[in-house]
Amino acid sequence: MADSDAGHDPQTRLVTGGRREEWTGIPGQPGRVVNPAVWHASTHLYPDCAALAAGVRSNEDGKFFYGRRGAPTQWALADALTALEPGAAGTMLYPSGLAAVAFALLAVLRPGDEVLISDNGYDPTRNLGTGWLKDWGVVATYFDPLDLAGFPALIGEKTRGVLLETPGSLTMEVPDIPALAAAAKERGLAVVLDNTWASSLGLPAIAHGANLAIMALTKHVGGHSDLMLGSVTATAEYLPALRKAAQALGQVAAPDDCAMALRGLRTLGVRLERQSASALAIARWLEARGEVARVLCPMLPGSPGHEIWARDFKGGCGLFSFVLKGGDAAARARLIDALDLFGIGYSWGGYESLAIPIDPARDRSIMAWPPADMDPADRFAVRLSIGLENVDDLIADLDRGFAAMAAG
Repeated sequence: MADSDAGHDPQTRLVTGGRREEWTGIPGQPGRVVNPAVWHASTHLYPDCAALAAGVRSNEDGKFFYGRRGAPTQWALADALTALEPGAAGTMLYPSGLAAVAFALLAVLRPGDEVLISDNGYDPTRNLGTGWLKDWGVVATYFDPLDLAGFPALIGEKTRGVLLETPGSLTMEVPDIPALAAAAKERGLAVVLDNTWASSLGLPAIAHGANLAIMALTKHVGGHSDLMLGSVTATAEYLPALRKAAQALGQVAAPDDCAMALRGLRTLGVRLERQSASALAIARWLEARGEVARVLCPMLPGSPGHEIWARDFKGGCGLFSFVLKGGDAAARARLIDALDLFGIGYSWGGYESLAIPIDPARDRSIMAWPPADMDPADRFAVRLSIGLENVDDLIADLDRGFAAMAAG
């Protein structure tokens, strides 16, 4: 991004970010192309031994060394993502969103440390705590991110970081990120935030208290369900450790995936706007259905967490859930199996709509499911990812699904 673009709106930065002249043109030649080229490069060549030695020492994006440190394609994507996060010093890229989570934690934890992890977080993230982190000698303590009053008491002498997610996976709780971050930083903890749902457009994570902001670029940024990629954008305090961990363990994102992510990034704003509007319309329609006990959509007035979402977020996305009134797993399966426009599959954030059954109780240690203010019989839920199809067609598809559920 050119220095002159620094004051532009984030929607503009989606278009301008990462398109530096040295990555889109030939030095000394007039003109340049719109998109950075795809650099397939393992070996970087130097004119002499002195330049080779300098390359080893100059460990930063934009300076050649070897393929593991990237080339202009990766640098352009990292540059564009950094430009979307006020207060960020840089971005590291990873071959998946889960890898981004793991390496964000590696940057702040050591054997013998403790990390606090939101109990309602992404299931593979929870598995890191009960599996690999435990084997590495790190204690993972799960906590209710909605319990602000009880949070400070969880911080012990060995606690080094807290991993938050907003909204919570599956059930979409919206924690008070600024308050949790302030309490964590007061005790010297690093604040790691999985910000995939809203992206930097919907929630500038670092400005709201995060030290390291994670995105699974597989989702919204890729936008077309055809790549695996993750990112961590960090403040100056944590970027060196983040970079060191990634390079020491050989993390590198493929240039082709980065080029596709750059392409997806350019249309991220308009896709999120369309998907959010469609999701809100569908959430309102579901709210009026007698078969639905509760709609879990932060954008929906009256839905749990809406007040905090309205205060902190600049936008939303197409991902939300709803809970069936009574019923059983077979009834839920009839609903989902009858859908035509909604695919059945994991992930979200692509241009196509998806639906999956979810059972949050299986992935909780602290937080009850269903919550105390719901009927215990209302526990079967569905997660929807709303794509770019016509919203009336999607509603009609869901209506057929409810009819099939009732017919069974």
